[in-house]
Amino acid sequence: MSGAEPEPLGIDELLERVRADYERVEPRTAHAAAQAGEALLVDIRYAALREQDGLIPGALVIERNELEWRLDPRGSHRLPEATGHDLRVVVICNEGYASSLAAASLHQLGLHRATDLVGGFQAWRAAGLPVAS
Repeated sequence: MSGAEPEPLGIDELLERVRADYERVEPRTAHAAAQAGEALLVDIRYAALREQDGLIPGALVIERNELEWRLDPRGSHRLPEATGHDLRVVVICNEGYASSLAAASLHQLGLHRATDLVGGFQAWRAAGLPVAS
């Protein structure tokens, strides 16, 4: 008989664990990095939210279920922006939760500079940063 199964993590514990592996960025820092060409902003919100709230100008829109396939530098379905494992990607969801799990997934693909936006799109907009309809 094998040992006891480890206690499963709740979502809050999982988020805390994955976020400990990288430094998250605030909206103004992400905006400055994107403007300087030092980071690729990637919006993973679903279409209804993008239509309702708008888009971040210059952000690459990739549906969450396609993220790893599109950004894996060695993948056959990668986008031209997936130039290498050193790419700094800032993943943006609506409020900064799903993006943390997405950034952790990108880390598993070797994108060691992947991070996510604290507070997500809602924090971006609240900071008065550019939003296009």
